[in-house]
Amino acid sequence: MSDDQQTKIIILMGVSGCGKSTVGMLLAKDLSWTFYDGDDFHPDANIKKMSNSIPLTDADRLPWLDNLRHLIDRHLQMNESAIIACSALKQSYRKHLKQMDERVTLIYLHGDFDLIWSRMSSRENHFMKPDMLKSQLNALERPSADEAYTIDVNQSVSEIISEIKSLTSLSIK
Repeated sequence: MSDDQQTKIIILMGVSGCGKSTVGMLLAKDLSWTFYDGDDFHPDANIKKMSNSIPLTDADRLPWLDNLRHLIDRHLQMNESAIIACSALKQSYRKHLKQMDERVTLIYLHGDFDLIWSRMSSRENHFMKPDMLKSQLNALERPSADEAYTIDVNQSVSEIISEIKSLTSLSIK
């Protein structure tokens, strides 16, 4: 299998409200890949905490990260590419998810506070409330250039998708 046809896992990371799910769903549809929203893999206790504006601890996040890593392993073993939206705020979380596997690529969706705040404020029925944005930004350890591609979300979704495809040399699998 050539490099451009290799099974890949793309993890779209960043704080809540940066567009991970929107970009991920549309990119997955464009590539005919499976999309997963990392929020769906949180234990109920985590969802309850976040719904009550209580930031998660590293211990809270570990079962969630384990669930996502099992998902990644399953896809890689089955030679199925996938896209996962996951905050992956800390380097240790990203290391846990990637595990030095070159088939796993991180894309950091970055935007300024005001833009992301306005997006979060306009969402309906999401457990993550805008007042949690500051705690997420405080927890965020910006990935280095050799750890993740960084894309500014102050552009259209189609421009973001084109940039992701260009940076990662994605082809349909």
